[in-house]
Amino acid sequence: MTGDQIVTTPAPSTPDRRGLPAVNSWDEFTPLREIVVGDATHIRLPGQDDPSAWLTCFPKLTRAELGELEVGAVPAQIVEETNEDLAELCASLRGLGVTVRRPAVVDHSVEFGTPQWRSAGFKSYCPRDLTLVVGSAIIETPSPTRSRYFELFGLRPLFQEYLLRGATWLAAPRPQLADELYPLDPDGLPELGESEPVFDAANVLRLGRDLFYQVSRSGNELGLRWLESTVRLLGDLRIHPLRGVYGYTHIDSTIAFLRPGLVLLNPGRIRPDAVPEPLRGWEVLWCPEPARPATSQPTLSEHWITMNLLMVDEEHAIVDADHPELIALLEKRGITVLPHRLRHARALGGGFHCVTLDTVRTGGPENYLD
Repeated sequence: MTGDQIVTTPAPSTPDRRGLPAVNSWDEFTPLREIVVGDATHIRLPGQDDPSAWLTCFPKLTRAELGELEVGAVPAQIVEETNEDLAELCASLRGLGVTVRRPAVVDHSVEFGTPQWRSAGFKSYCPRDLTLVVGSAIIETPSPTRSRYFELFGLRPLFQEYLLRGATWLAAPRPQLADELYPLDPDGLPELGESEPVFDAANVLRLGRDLFYQVSRSGNELGLRWLESTVRLLGDLRIHPLRGVYGYTHIDSTIAFLRPGLVLLNPGRIRPDAVPEPLRGWEVLWCPEPARPATSQPTLSEHWITMNLLMVDEEHAIVDADHPELIALLEKRGITVLPHRLRHARALGGGFHCVTLDTVRTGGPENYLD
């Protein structure tokens, strides 16, 4: 690293967690007991001359279009409004009896590097992106994005606390992220290569003893192999690869598990005749297409980010208030919706599932598929 070291501030004092396990989260829908909520402080857009940023931020833009983007620190008004929205989310979760944890604040403007590349940080807004919780295990994943290399330092105090309380804490091999990992496709746009294992935790959805892994520009086949080799240490678990479903980044605006036997799918990415085979016996809700708000600059997330909901339990969901058609659809299926806002979810690249990381739910390694 160059200049000052990456700066963090201490996490808030430990709340009363009597009666809760250190970590226990096997799924996306059983009753929620503890969760981490992200923070938008110091968020910045990485320089797009970095091939890893091009790959994971704006892979549909040409090099010429990248040059027109405003990079660096996000405007203060966006940060302030986002932190207001996150504070409201925290208050609602606490009102539901959920213990809420927050990351330490990290100065993402500090430059760092390896012998092969240099970067500055990105964000602490989406704790889901780089941390995979499987049962009592915390797995730090090897992101293909250089600017996220030290992002989890903001969660290290919390992970260490969990370790001391009995959780398992694992980390994938630290990737080199050399230029060869980012080849170009025939159209001159970036792809993710196979020179080493890389993937984001948000490429994975959990369903008891089953994990779904999306092969895409944010998770390669070698990353899948590494995860398969690792979860064998955690119990009798199965991983279902999702290939050809959505080739860009994360899976949680494409598939959302609502409760056993009921799944929300994105009709813009999955056709009715291409529902993933393990889910073909499930009832499918097709997400209504959200509005496409006008914007003067490309955003980190598509308009489908409003599908990125958080299940508090099988009967309650936190959903973007700006997607009334989805709210109505869920309510017809007996799910009580708690509408919330994330005014800059598209610009910053994260909805309610992205900006949270559930560390304790009541469910176990159930078999929901057989």
